[in-house]
Amino acid sequence: MVRMHIYVTFGEGPACEICANAHGRVFLSSRVGKKNFSPLNGTCNGKVHCQACLIGLYGGWLEAREIVARIEKASKKTIVRLSPEELRTLVRGQWKRSLSADTDRISVNMLAALCEEQHNAGIAIEGYWCVINQAKEPRHFPLVVPAYLRLLSVLVRVGREEEEVRQVIEQFERRFPSDQHAPYSPSSYHRQMLEEVKALLWKRQSLQVSA
Repeated sequence: MVRMHIYVTFGEGPACEICANAHGRVFLSSRVGKKNFSPLNGTCNGKVHCQACLIGLYGGWLEAREIVARIEKASKKTIVRLSPEELRTLVRGQWKRSLSADTDRISVNMLAALCEEQHNAGIAIEGYWCVINQAKEPRHFPLVVPAYLRLLSVLVRVGREEEEVRQVIEQFERRFPSDQHAPYSPSSYHRQMLEEVKALLWKRQSLQVSA
């Protein structure tokens, strides 16, 4: 069961104004389930479609319960939006000790990874691997492709071994063959991002050989 959803934007470049204003917005599941629901007040107007995901939580721990209560008390016209620090406080809470720990494990790890990318790469890497390896329920499937791509981004940024990055790419391509068009398969934009990582690895390897 999910009680609330949090909309999070991510990626290397800045999000467009519409998507940036939606980052951290929180919604009750009753609202998300309505026809034509959108977390955005408008349409993404970025040159390239902004990357984002809607993460569902039951939220049985203190910090999450306080957010649910905050949304329930707010008027329908009030926008409840968590700051980056509030998001980090949420995922750093004692969620593992809550009754919803098993229900929220995948979602919390994804949210924590996105929040901690610039603060603690180790937590981000661990979180993305959790999503990749343990996502088994349909509600978690939309998180898998973004988790792979964010994992690759972090690994490259912090200078992890090329072999490690290459293994993640190979695992991604085995899991999502280029001729696969199932629900939650990578989009053409996702595959383009993967090709950019592969090109970067090839360039680095070429430079090492030349040296």
